Amino acid sequence: MSTIEGGDMPAFSSELPAMLDGMKLAAVATVLYIIVRCLNLKSTTAPPEVVYQDTPLSHYLFKSCPMLTKEYIPPLLWGKSGHLQTALYGKMGRVNTPTPYGVRKFLPMQDGATATFDLFEALGDHSSGDDITMVICPGIGNHSEKNYIRTFVDYSQRQGYRCAVLNHLGALPDLELTSPRMFTYGCTWEFAAMVSFIKRTFPQTHLVVVGFSLGGNLVCKFLGENQSNQERVLCCISVCQGYNALRAQETFFQWDQCRRLYNFVLAGNMKKLILSHRSSLLSLSSSSIGDADLSKLLAATSLMQIDDSIMRKFHGYSSLKEYYEEESCVHYIHNVTVPLLLVNSSDDPLIHQSLLAIPRTLAVYKGNTHRAYSTHPERRTIEQNLKTRTNKYPLNLFCFGTNGHTMKGSHSEKCMEPLDGLDKGR
Repeated sequence: MSTIEGGDMPAFSSELPAMLDGMKLAAVATVLYIIVRCLNLKSTTAPPEVVYQDTPLSHYLFKSCPMLTKEYIPPLLWGKSGHLQTALYGKMGRVNTPTPYGVRKFLPMQDGATATFDLFEALGDHSSGDDITMVICPGIGNHSEKNYIRTFVDYSQRQGYRCAVLNHLGALPDLELTSPRMFTYGCTWEFAAMVSFIKRTFPQTHLVVVGFSLGGNLVCKFLGENQSNQERVLCCISVCQGYNALRAQETFFQWDQCRRLYNFVLAGNMKKLILSHRSSLLSLSSSSIGDADLSKLLAATSLMQIDDSIMRKFHGYSSLKEYYEEESCVHYIHNVTVPLLLVNSSDDPLIHQSLLAIPRTLAVYKGNTHRAYSTHPERRTIEQNLKTRTNKYPLNLFCFGTNGHTMKGSHSEKCMEPLDGLDKGR
């Protein structure tokens, strides 16, 4: 037996290098397959999907805003993966972020809170010759110092827009609360105070309303709450919001697209932000937050748990369901009569596909002749591309809207009026 084994050894030894080469090749192929899958490299490029009514002015919109019809080709390695875009942007931020210079305004609220926003003057004349102010609402826990807001404001200023950016209540790291309340998913009080200030201070200005993520929910809710909120508004654009907080939070416990993991990370960020105001929330006599609530906050691993233990109590909601229903724009957006564009990314890990049925339904509803919905094929190409597409996409629309206003000369005919009705607060 040993003689046979000894005789086979030379043959086995000669086959060993070939086996190792085969194993290396298989390992390389496996790694390449994982890279292709994770980076979503097989996905095809496509223009945005736009839902609208076929009218002459909708055709004018496409002519004035060519990015709505052009195919978007993302960066080769990371541009097709929503997860990688989110991770890179969250850790690295933008490249060469500009620093626009503005003036911080402080507005006392009736409940003792102090709303703040930053005002940035235009760096040139607008092409229409009109005085136009963008009123901007950032995403969850964000403010005017965030990189994507700074980039958007800088680009807007150079196109002739004055910009007013809301700082969500409690979001600024160096500003203490003056009342036991922070921003919530759909509280419009601070945004309304900013808009009122702009209207009083600049009586000749027209407004362009823009909201990112949670801010998209907030601005749509603000416009739909009262018809007077839409006065002097040329148009509105909402970017990457979720429309219905109750349905969005239910999907956040699902593991597809790693939403449960994102839920955990976002909850951690919110927890840090709330705890940074712990002394203010506990020390003020009118506070509805107690030590027991903060103990529940410390144990929370999801946004829903934080909303139940802390956020809903700022406005006295009796249940989490009531809080989500009252603060979601889905119950108000049908009242918006100014031109409205709703933009989402089709591969957004945070926004479940079922939520996108809301803007699609709104867009095709025959009673509305001023709304359009656009879903972009790649994650965050609107909100947080490291290049200037973030800024040019909305501004293409705004240029159309403001030029349309100048041409028509009456409020009822501005912007994209003939269009039929654009992930979540997050």
